[in-house]
Amino acid sequence: MRPQTIGFALCGSFCTFEPVLAAMARLSQIYEHVQPILSGAAAGIDSRFGSAADFRARIEAICRRPVWDSIPRVEPIGPKRLLDLLVVAPCTGNTLAKLAAGIADTPVTLACKAHLRNGRPLVLAVSTNDGLGANAKSIGVLLDRKHLFFVPFGQDDAEKKPASLVADMAQIPETVEAALEGRQIQPILL
Repeated sequence: MRPQTIGFALCGSFCTFEPVLAAMARLSQIYEHVQPILSGAAAGIDSRFGSAADFRARIEAICRRPVWDSIPRVEPIGPKRLLDLLVVAPCTGNTLAKLAAGIADTPVTLACKAHLRNGRPLVLAVSTNDGLGANAKSIGVLLDRKHLFFVPFGQDDAEKKPASLVADMAQIPETVEAALEGRQIQPILL
């Protein structure tokens, strides 16, 4: 196993949780430490895709460690240099907008801010119904930032949801590997 510590933050795009958890499981087989982090929505909302408690239990079993789901718990990420790389998957439009605007008011956005202060890689796996609409600007801003890497993404249903974008969650491990080397996996757009 590789010795790096990978942070893995989930936001509330519940329809992507199954492929995201599969990618998390793959990372847990590659890296010694995968630290799960949950947004308030991911930690507390039951949806038609499953209960928050069930997802938490699955995540903690995959990562073999407790979830961090509060601002005080993630704040030390920066000063203590706790992570070698941080993944945000799924990264919702709300989180994209906050990251683009420099807002750090959730466990996930503060984890990102704390982590980036050390100049370490941040990997974003987009999942937003407004990626080609209201969130297009946020994606553009973030594509131009240092130390940010994107999991390749594209339209998930161009006919029914023409502005919707989603990352290919199966490519998270390859994107992480490239980001640890300072490279953006290509192509970004699917």
